[in-house]
Amino acid sequence: MSAPVTVWLNRTYAENVFFIEQLRAAPRPVRIHATHLDPDSPVLAAADHAGLEPADLTPDAYVAFALDYCARHSVDVFLPRLHQLAISLHRHEFEAVGTSLACPPAAAIAAFASKADGYAAIADAGLPTPPWWLVRTAEDLVTAVDRIESAGLTACLKPASGAGGEGFRMLTREPFGLHRLAGWDSRVQVDQVAAALTDAARENPGEPADLLVMPYLDGPEISVDCLADLDGTLLAAVGRSKHRRRRTFTTAPRYLDPARRLVEATGMAFLSNVQFRHLHGEPVVIDVNTRPSGGLHQLGLCGLNLPWNAVQLALGERPDTEWTVDPASVEYTLVSGVQPVLPRQSPFAPPPALPSVAPAGHPEVQLVH
Repeated sequence: MSAPVTVWLNRTYAENVFFIEQLRAAPRPVRIHATHLDPDSPVLAAADHAGLEPADLTPDAYVAFALDYCARHSVDVFLPRLHQLAISLHRHEFEAVGTSLACPPAAAIAAFASKADGYAAIADAGLPTPPWWLVRTAEDLVTAVDRIESAGLTACLKPASGAGGEGFRMLTREPFGLHRLAGWDSRVQVDQVAAALTDAARENPGEPADLLVMPYLDGPEISVDCLADLDGTLLAAVGRSKHRRRRTFTTAPRYLDPARRLVEATGMAFLSNVQFRHLHGEPVVIDVNTRPSGGLHQLGLCGLNLPWNAVQLALGERPDTEWTVDPASVEYTLVSGVQPVLPRQSPFAPPPALPSVAPAGHPEVQLVH
């Protein structure tokens, strides 16, 4: 049997428990290291070797920590999520200690460090985005909302930098009422945001706000998971349609062709994710992640194992990325699983070294019959 490949995931999302499970399904043994600030992270419980990371490190200090970690633990492949850009800038130093980075080159990561920069990169690739405004003042906000509403659309707000749906809000001119306290209401009043921008400018004049305002685009959202070679050549891409509970896959050219153009134009190697919604019935790119998506493991229903394929690329191998099940034939839903956590840590004492723990499989996807 081949020697195990040692793979390290640094401070990553809880959903990557399922990423780890796909690595365990690889035809070659994989030993998985995971580190995090939170001792209750399910990712730590899923790994073979779990450890707590030092807190409050600058990006450069974190790179030094990561280089030392890779050297001490003989890490073969490092898939960074935290401080991805800083780590990618030191790719050759990681290679010098025997570790390959499975992340895009620094230029590709930097292009999408903020959503505003990302939309510029998308436009440079000749692809459509929704109309958007970078908002820093109350006047900017009102102008953007007026333009969106004059087109018969609803405005929404999100931070220029952020992950997932973090900070997303719908903008409304409707006065606040008790009915707003019922259910799940993500709306915020335009006047409230305008007042907050004015207050922030007065209190912190050297720190302008960076908010994006754009029209809200209804679902379904198409999230295209991509795997690209070291030069950015796309090797595999499948779209996941997210609309209510029922999920489907798509390989429609109207989504995969723009994803290919964007990945190859930016040289976005390894794993990435391109998200689409629709404006007047046509797909537009709303977000790009230079990291694996939380739902990447769902492609296992098509016979794909892109996490393992990315590790193969990092090791200099050519992966087989042919699906064994036609994606268009699969419909599924998401089912929550449970994951054990490590022993509770005392808040009054330094945490002890975390033990290695045995993995546990917890399937999250099921076919809909």
